[in-house]
Amino acid sequence: MKIFSFGALLFVLWILLSGKFSLLLLSLGGGSVVLTLIIAKRMNVIDHESYPVHLYAKFPAFFIYIMVEIIKSNFVMIKRILKLGKIDISPQLVNIPVSQKTDLGRVIYANSITLTPGTVSIELDPDWVTVHALTKEGADDLLEGSMARKIPDQGVEK
Repeated sequence: MKIFSFGALLFVLWILLSGKFSLLLLSLGGGSVVLTLIIAKRMNVIDHESYPVHLYAKFPAFFIYIMVEIIKSNFVMIKRILKLGKIDISPQLVNIPVSQKTDLGRVIYANSITLTPGTVSIELDPDWVTVHALTKEGADDLLEGSMARKIPDQGVEK
């Protein structure tokens, strides 16, 4: 069932990206999708983590949360760059504990850290992620763990 929904998703993506509806392009897109599905099936790469349908319901809330965090971090970085209020940067490396149980959850967490301005994930380990933070406040926010609690994670080990 996952392979059919994955194929439908790929075909819809093909149509959206091409923007053309000629028979030739639709047949080439369909052929590409079928070839991709055959290769993916032979490689056994479509599983609960590579195609996480069960996380789709949690995605809109997480998307809104991460967008708000990105906007807030942008304003903090603008203040730091322009030195409004005489606030300097204090770069540091910190190890942030990772509470996610799956590889997918850990990767989403590390990428979310990198998406917010002023922080970059450097190394991801099953138990922690090393982060370069430009400010002590940014590092403290990550250590508090509010972002980690917002990450959609199915809680199932591989």
